[in-house]
Amino acid sequence: MPDEMARPLIRGRGERGGSRCLEASMSDPGAPVVGILGTGDFSRSLARRLVASGYQVVVGSRTPKRSAALFPEEAEVTSQMEAASQADLVFVAVFPEHHSTLVELKPTLAGKTLVDVSNGLRVNLDGPSNAELLADLFPESIIVKGFNTISAWSLQMGPRDGSRQVFLCSDSSKAKSSVMQLCRRLGFIPVDMGLLSSSLEIENLPLYLFPSWRIPVLCTIALFISFYLYNFLRDILQPFVTAGKSVFYKMPIETVNVTLPSVALVMFSLVYVPGLCAAFLQLWWGTKYNRFPKWLDGWLTRRKQFGLCSFLCAVLHAVYSMCLPLRKSFRYKLLNLAVKQVKDRVEDSWDSAEAWRMELYISVGIIALGLLSLLAVTSLPSVANTVNWREFSFIQSTLGYCALSMATLHTLLYGWDRAFDPAQYRFNLPPTFVLVLILPVTVLLGRLALLVPCVAMRLGKVRRGWEKSRHIRFTLPDDGSHNGLEDVSHV
Repeated sequence: MPDEMARPLIRGRGERGGSRCLEASMSDPGAPVVGILGTGDFSRSLARRLVASGYQVVVGSRTPKRSAALFPEEAEVTSQMEAASQADLVFVAVFPEHHSTLVELKPTLAGKTLVDVSNGLRVNLDGPSNAELLADLFPESIIVKGFNTISAWSLQMGPRDGSRQVFLCSDSSKAKSSVMQLCRRLGFIPVDMGLLSSSLEIENLPLYLFPSWRIPVLCTIALFISFYLYNFLRDILQPFVTAGKSVFYKMPIETVNVTLPSVALVMFSLVYVPGLCAAFLQLWWGTKYNRFPKWLDGWLTRRKQFGLCSFLCAVLHAVYSMCLPLRKSFRYKLLNLAVKQVKDRVEDSWDSAEAWRMELYISVGIIALGLLSLLAVTSLPSVANTVNWREFSFIQSTLGYCALSMATLHTLLYGWDRAFDPAQYRFNLPPTFVLVLILPVTVLLGRLALLVPCVAMRLGKVRRGWEKSRHIRFTLPDDGSHNGLEDVSHV
């Protein structure tokens, strides 16, 4: 069966009203008649998609003559009354504040299905929804909420260039089924959201601005500002206050480059903290059936966003690091070091320990970034759908902890033995990498604790349904009087 969306859309009419060369199928007289009230961008795109899918389309307008040239020739543009009388399924594509202008059509629309495609101007948490208000306005009509999450661009270009899901709800299952059939014919995927009372949730969907990203992004920004100010205090302000040395030129590159990996490592650690908290809570409770606290539930659902924010900071850190030798200040430092060695008659400045540290530091950092990139790519829905749950869990959990271990080792190699150098504690403040290592080391130790055989076995039993307060023994039922589950008191 050919894909309906593989066919090109019908273009608008020519200047003389003639139809251009069309490759899409023409609507035939026996095709279903669909009405559209309104002549805006959404109405025009919907009419073109309906005609291209084989429907007869009649558009109701207050000024039919002026609007006719905006629609494909196969669509009939007429008065609102005429459009309402011809079609049994009518799309109400007018702004909700203008719904009252359609009251004169109430007798004509009685018994017909009205599809409300409107959205609000802001998130509405109290109700009623536009669809519910339309149902009150037309009590004898059947209201279906849908197509409000699909843009005019998606309708015009086809769902290949946008979301394929269309959320629908209605109190009439028959009317909802007919709209679902229309959705499939247009090439979209209908999603049944239940009764019309769900319309408020559907109307709010297009108005949310990255709701699951707010906390991770705010956390990233807060960490960046905190670490940046801390590095500024130690590396820039301290030399200026104590020795009058101005190194403010480090602020745009060096200070940022020291801050980014700190944020990346802490954010990456925060991806695995809620999982550890959940595991230890289940061990403490001795059951998996207790609900987690609300804050932990929210944290668990945002782990992907925390990981992608960490990945962004890690990539920026890699780019900044590669740009370090391109700076003028680096060249000046290199020349000054060479002149100093000549003056001091230093014949060989080779430091094996420092060379090894730098080689290992860069190598481990590349491995950590590669593993983090794999985690980021696997989190994409298009990639996640190609692997089974065990493969996805292995990548996100096992390889994720490997990536965290490599990133922690990368930071340890950066610190080397400088954590024990008193000169590094400027203003009596520890180096940044010492603070950064606290959380990832804690997470890795917590993970190792869960891998201890006795702990791992108990956690496995809990997650398979075992409870500390009682044993559940599964047996085959002798007859149909019970389901074979016996509760035995724990002694």
